[in-house]
Amino acid sequence: LILLIVYLKIQKKFRIKCAYTLFVVAIFWLTEALPLGVSALIPAFMFPLFGIMSSKQVASAYFKDFHLLLIGVICLAASIEKWKLHKRVALRMVMLVGVNPAWLTLGFMVSCSFLSMWLSNTSAAAMVMPIVEAVAQQIITAESELDGRHMLQFIYSQHSNTEILGQQEYREDKYNGIFKAMCLCIAYSATIGGWTTLTGTSTNLIFAEQFNTRYPDCQCINFGSWFVLSIPITVIILLLSWIWLQWLFLGFDFKSMFKCGKEKSAREKASARVIQEEYNKLGPISYPEIVTLVLFILMTLLWFTRDPGFIPGWSSLFPKYKGFATDSTTALVIGLLFFIIPTKPLSRTSNGENTGFGYTPLITWKEFQSCMPWEIAFLVGGGFALAEGCEVSNLSAWVGSKLTPLGSLPLWLIILISCIIVTSVTEVASNAATITIFLPILSPLVTIHVNPLFILIPATLCTSFAFLLPVSNPSNAIVFSYGHLSVMDMVKAGLGINIISVAVVMLGIMTWMVPLFDLYTYPSWAPIISSTNNTGL
Repeated sequence: LILLIVYLKIQKKFRIKCAYTLFVVAIFWLTEALPLGVSALIPAFMFPLFGIMSSKQVASAYFKDFHLLLIGVICLAASIEKWKLHKRVALRMVMLVGVNPAWLTLGFMVSCSFLSMWLSNTSAAAMVMPIVEAVAQQIITAESELDGRHMLQFIYSQHSNTEILGQQEYREDKYNGIFKAMCLCIAYSATIGGWTTLTGTSTNLIFAEQFNTRYPDCQCINFGSWFVLSIPITVIILLLSWIWLQWLFLGFDFKSMFKCGKEKSAREKASARVIQEEYNKLGPISYPEIVTLVLFILMTLLWFTRDPGFIPGWSSLFPKYKGFATDSTTALVIGLLFFIIPTKPLSRTSNGENTGFGYTPLITWKEFQSCMPWEIAFLVGGGFALAEGCEVSNLSAWVGSKLTPLGSLPLWLIILISCIIVTSVTEVASNAATITIFLPILSPLVTIHVNPLFILIPATLCTSFAFLLPVSNPSNAIVFSYGHLSVMDMVKAGLGINIISVAVVMLGIMTWMVPLFDLYTYPSWAPIISSTNNTGL
């Protein structure tokens, strides 16, 4: 290793030094030999030692607009979790869909995916999973009582021991199927909901920041545009995943799903009882919950209306400072209010005087720190440093020149190959590390005269398709820890959802995303390429 570093030190080609740094960081990220955040600091000392960038240049790359957006979002998430607003929303959504097993599973998936749009996938799964466990246990208890009576009747009917054992195995498989379907629906919906918004998962934020840094003249990637492109993908994949899990573990009985006017079964009554009890424990909605909900709605509206595209947004009120206000501006303004607004309203006595109370804000600095994902902040910073290093050393241009022969392939095949590669890698590496590694590699594909978004949007979405293994992402690990799943259960279910997800992304990038970003037109904000279009459009 020392000899290699010495050789690279005297090597005059900076792109080789940068490629070596990228390789070392990628190995540490893939193996997780060191914490991801620690490995992300490697470019901070290797780039200056190799003469690629100065220490000041590298340090400035580690803190970007992304980090300000992350701070504002974490303020909101900390308040939501502290006052249990997320639990109230999840239970209410499940109560709306009813307690039929199929609809109950869908209700949990919708509520968990909605929460993961605004909270981390890990927080959404950790919050909803105990409720799912309690509901599933009650369902099994109710079913066991009924099955016990049926089994006694079955035994008294003088059936053979083989038939009795067969009945017992059938019931055990049915119980296991209920647990497996409900557990996996939480693991997968927490991931699916996360890619719907720019703030829902770190991979989206990393892509947006690196893309806007590489192409500063393009203002097409913001909260509103990302939501419009991803919400159809999320809805389609969520529904198809629900159907797949139902068919795989519970069977898909349309007749029982859409029955109307019939008396609820013991399973449905048990589910409804548990959910209602959990909701009653929350009591009436509190003042901090109301304030948090109002600030959440306000933040979302400000994100959507900043620059919607089809009409002038509120950012047009500042024409002299176009592009100065971003989504992070909104997040910081709202985030600051969580440290100002008190947890109790100011009340008055009968004489009209204000009553004194101990001032406590909605969240404290310690609560914010406990929720702040510092590892992700350093990881993203390391990704920015690597991206700048690739540009400064001309490694990106060199990689782009080597990828030029791909222009002879059809565009859909190029996208499919990149999606499959990224999806495969993200199963064994963290999502954030995967997108950080692949963005500098895929960005030079612009040299084949294709709109960069055609390649980068599907690849970014595919970095979240970590469904196969318990270690693929934290939400999988949380669900797996409850002990109802085997690794093969997750592989079998996850493989089907991976195929579904890649297929839906391919459908989206070739249909509704095309007019949204005018993908078939080479944009003016992209580098000027002298070669003609050879992508087989």
